[in-house]
Amino acid sequence: MTYRKLCLLALVAGLALSACKRDAAPAAGPTVPEDETADQFIARVNDEIREMYPELTASQWLSSTYINDDSQLLAAKGNERWLTQLNAWIEQARRFEGQKMAPATARAINLLKLSTSMPAPKDPARLAELTRIATKMEGMYGSGAYCVGEGDAERCRQLGELEDVLRRSRDYDEQLDAWRGWHSIAQPMRKDYTRFVELVNEGAGDMGFADAGEMWRSGYDMSPAEIAAETDRLWGQVKPLYEQLHCYARTRLEAKYPDRGSVEGLLPAHLMGNMWQQDWSNLWDILEPYPNTGSLDITGALEAQYRAGLDKRLAALPGLPEAAERVEIERQAQVDSAIAMTRRAEDFYASLGMPKLPEKFWNRSQLIKPRDRDVVCHASAWPMDMTDDVRIKMCIQPNEEDFTTVYHELGHVYYYLAYEDQPPLFQSGAHDGFHEAIGDTIVLAMTPQYLSSIGLVDEQQQSQADLINSQMRMALAKVAFLPFGLMIDRWRWGVFDGSIAPDEYNRAWWDLKAQYQGVAPAVPRGEDFFDPGAKYHVPGNTPYTRYFLSHILQFQFYRALCDTSGYDGPLYDCSFYGDKAAGEKFWAMLGKGASQPWQQTLKELTGTETMDASAVLEYFAPLQDWLEDQNEGQACGWPAAAPVADAGANTESQ
Repeated sequence: MTYRKLCLLALVAGLALSACKRDAAPAAGPTVPEDETADQFIARVNDEIREMYPELTASQWLSSTYINDDSQLLAAKGNERWLTQLNAWIEQARRFEGQKMAPATARAINLLKLSTSMPAPKDPARLAELTRIATKMEGMYGSGAYCVGEGDAERCRQLGELEDVLRRSRDYDEQLDAWRGWHSIAQPMRKDYTRFVELVNEGAGDMGFADAGEMWRSGYDMSPAEIAAETDRLWGQVKPLYEQLHCYARTRLEAKYPDRGSVEGLLPAHLMGNMWQQDWSNLWDILEPYPNTGSLDITGALEAQYRAGLDKRLAALPGLPEAAERVEIERQAQVDSAIAMTRRAEDFYASLGMPKLPEKFWNRSQLIKPRDRDVVCHASAWPMDMTDDVRIKMCIQPNEEDFTTVYHELGHVYYYLAYEDQPPLFQSGAHDGFHEAIGDTIVLAMTPQYLSSIGLVDEQQQSQADLINSQMRMALAKVAFLPFGLMIDRWRWGVFDGSIAPDEYNRAWWDLKAQYQGVAPAVPRGEDFFDPGAKYHVPGNTPYTRYFLSHILQFQFYRALCDTSGYDGPLYDCSFYGDKAAGEKFWAMLGKGASQPWQQTLKELTGTETMDASAVLEYFAPLQDWLEDQNEGQACGWPAAAPVADAGANTESQ
């Protein structure tokens, strides 16, 4: 997985997502009728959004797939128009306060008020400043590169290449260099982000919220305090499982890197196989419980398929290709591989009775990284016209991480297709965690038996060793992510409410990573740095609690769909691939969008109105027992704060 997760400006909740929430900007609408009723007002707003949406999403798409000054200007102006119009709609809606109206209308007005993660000031100059900063930060992230050397000897690497180092290299210093290099790209964002916080807080205040964080927490059909407490409760359910996984990983890393495999009991940030330590799947060669049992090397299988496709294209040539011709052939083989991976994911959804993807998807999606321009490679899914122009934006490579990410992104796409008949203000997930959980529910059903059936792994034996390997493979993605899913917004909530001051941004970031993840940097990271900006969702202003909630909900959805399919066995062994009854129930849930409280939508699928991690614990019960045996005698746990240097102590200048 890549997590998957999302994009720059979540402007109309649910109208575009991704690993990524992406929204656009309607221009000013017609004159407001004086005698307009609340119902007529919402109907008009929905019509205006639908009419203007295709033109305005195009500017957002261009700003992510053709990063240059012109596309960023178009995107900033589009966002400016949208936020101006949104402020106007919210002001117009005030005249209906206290009036009786249809429940659906009342819900739509509330969703309208909460339909942006970037509340803008009413002052036009500050609103324009906000959109410029937001677009600038996304461009800085998308074009960010770590460069060494000078002149002709200069070598620059972007995120994908640096991630490959963490994915493949086991050289301690090489990994550290790649990790530090990527984090250096965020340093120039710090001043802009500080101003960004001031502006969105002003916008949230204009809407009646204490700060932007309180506004974010108001979008869950419960109070801001209740959703914060709910996430704490859910984390309390799964924390013991994460602690056992952390203890096991630390023991293996300490064996691999004597005297350097931990940082005072915390996991070294650069050794976790992932730039943000949110997914440990790339450490399979270190953490695999039983190496001599059935292979689960999905990356190796995908790479072999790519090489076979490349060899086939080369063999069709009459002779040896020139250098330029070979580059083009390799490019076509990469496209073939990306399409094949995406077709495989589409096949799973179609097997449930869902429609094939529209032809526009295949003609207009960005599946691999272009050679001629900077793009935002962070995976995202896009509804371009609120009907059948749906796309994904990725830079797919033949590895397990990207393979599962494709399944995840198509979950967003199928959500768009399912609720396209809803009014625009209801074209969203039941809450934002629902949108993130759809594709990951399918990933849970990608059991070893399923993977074997599509030729990616060997036929699996029903042994205890195979079971633990399979569980570990899933835990390195799912369980390892859980605390990361919490800490980003815990940091931002503190930034928004002022309890984390600008001169403490980096210290607070690493304190929270230590508290929740048990992770620390292996080198000093003082306030000269802005390490939060090295994670897309911070400069992209995408709320992150949704991802934590999705990692709870997906197991609830999965268990419910397994039950619907008639499966009777251990939860971890269920795949509902090809089951039309499960697909019909899933599709019905997706079609509700945001038209009703999420509690009702959850109950229709699972039978309960409460988010609950019991399905997570049921799924991983064999692994948790095994981990406890492996960790017996170990001093598990970690310090509550990261051992990082004070701001003035840092000497790095990458």
